[in-house]
Amino acid sequence: MLSDIEISRATKLVNISEIAKKVNIDTDDLIPYGKTKAKVPLSYINEEKIKQSNLILVTAITPNKAGVGKTVTSVALSLGLNYIGKKAAVALREPSLGPCFGMKGGAAGGGYSQVLPMEDINLHFTGDFHAITCANNMIAALIDNYQYQNRNTGKALDRVVWRRVLDVNDRSLRNIVTGLGGTGNGIPTEAGFDITTASEIMALLCLSTSLEDLEERINSIVLGYTFDKKPFTMRDLGTGGAITVLLKEALMPNLVQTTEQTPAFIHGGPFANIAHGCNSIIATKMAMSLNDYVVTEAGFGSDLGAEKFLDIKCRLAGLQPKATVIVVTTKALKLHGGVPEAGIAQPNMEALQTGLPNLQRHIQNMKQFGQSVVVSLNKFHTDVAEELNYIENWCKEQEVVFAINNGFTEGGKGAAAVAEAVVKLIETNPSTPINYCYDLTDALDQKIEKIAKRVYQADGIEMGASAKTKMKSYEKNGWGNLPVCIAKTQYSFTDDAKKINAPTGFTLHIRDLVINAGAGFIVAVAGDIMRMPGLPVDPQANRIKMVDGEIDGLS
Repeated sequence: MLSDIEISRATKLVNISEIAKKVNIDTDDLIPYGKTKAKVPLSYINEEKIKQSNLILVTAITPNKAGVGKTVTSVALSLGLNYIGKKAAVALREPSLGPCFGMKGGAAGGGYSQVLPMEDINLHFTGDFHAITCANNMIAALIDNYQYQNRNTGKALDRVVWRRVLDVNDRSLRNIVTGLGGTGNGIPTEAGFDITTASEIMALLCLSTSLEDLEERINSIVLGYTFDKKPFTMRDLGTGGAITVLLKEALMPNLVQTTEQTPAFIHGGPFANIAHGCNSIIATKMAMSLNDYVVTEAGFGSDLGAEKFLDIKCRLAGLQPKATVIVVTTKALKLHGGVPEAGIAQPNMEALQTGLPNLQRHIQNMKQFGQSVVVSLNKFHTDVAEELNYIENWCKEQEVVFAINNGFTEGGKGAAAVAEAVVKLIETNPSTPINYCYDLTDALDQKIEKIAKRVYQADGIEMGASAKTKMKSYEKNGWGNLPVCIAKTQYSFTDDAKKINAPTGFTLHIRDLVINAGAGFIVAVAGDIMRMPGLPVDPQANRIKMVDGEIDGLS
């Protein structure tokens, strides 16, 4: 079979105007970025049409390091829905350069289930991430300037909490000192970088519903605290309008196409292990305004992405998925069954059976939220019939719909079985209203504990001294009714990546809280999770290069 990038090159792309016509977008309204990419104005969002559309969430079991093919499944399902005669689109996040040049090498799907142009989407795309990075760092420059200009006036802040960001994996930037080299170069200050996907600007852009809402959220950002412990916001700084100007183009969703020339809306890109892990509300609503079925995904396993999708994004946007697809692979099950990563492609029925409790917990979690569930097995060429049959029979015993996804090798045709299963489930057994994990009126520690106990199956939580102090401060400042976004490892239900499968009898350790007042949630940092990843021993950057005038090494 051809590689992802070979399939991408071999696919004849149509002009983006042709894709727009399929969903009744006037081509005069497009803001083209070349021939195959365009931004679409927010005027195409129609709340009445959204109510008639069917939103499908794709999530997954706890993944192995290479992932379980959630994006492949999302794209494939949208292709499969079109293949069986439905009007469908996919709404996804934009890839981050950090993982592209780090471990993953790309995040635009794979095989014959990709969003295209793959190289552009994985790299600079339409510049959204650069705009977010610039906006974030402009704020950092403005607050540093405020401190410098007011250093002798008594107006300077006691503490600045705003960090810089960069869309690379760079552990050396996690903690730095700025302002060195004399008074003309600023005030020496401890500072640091997060990755762009963890920026509050990224989060609030993805949760904004209009340009006005975007500016209001920007103005609500907490930059630091005065000497009398009062929060100092962007509104106090007075430059929210300037930052909104930097983001006015980035707020509009991007329209591209799949390998089968169906529409794809790609917009925003927060990670689910350090942020809320969903594409923008605007892109999801626009896709739903223009299509009968919309497939979207939430990052990593359901304990991270799906929980935040439901508890944060859907609660804010008033969205209701009609079905949830849980992606599973034999490889991931065998990893949870105790097989080292290097051996998970080999047949091992005993390990597969041992790993099934992980899938079972993800199914239970989604059902607790009120979701109707389809288990979709992302098939690899190394899979054996005996193991696939066992998983299918196991799902029957659990009374869960099961379907094999061959979208990687066959595109829409290979995903038709999953599409038919999802449509049938929506028509015969629609999801009930979302049973949120917590009430917004719950105390902050209660919200965290409810997620830990209900979703992770922890015995309870343990909050560090810093987290306890901040919790009291946040509640005093009126942020107690915000939802919580837990940042933790994606490889375990616990805060320890080594505790695989479906562990019980553990405590979730919350070492810090971070206020994202603009985004409208509080980040609870669990364990040793980092908001700025580092590069692996052998980064994908070692293989990305130009060959005969074409990009090689992306996947």
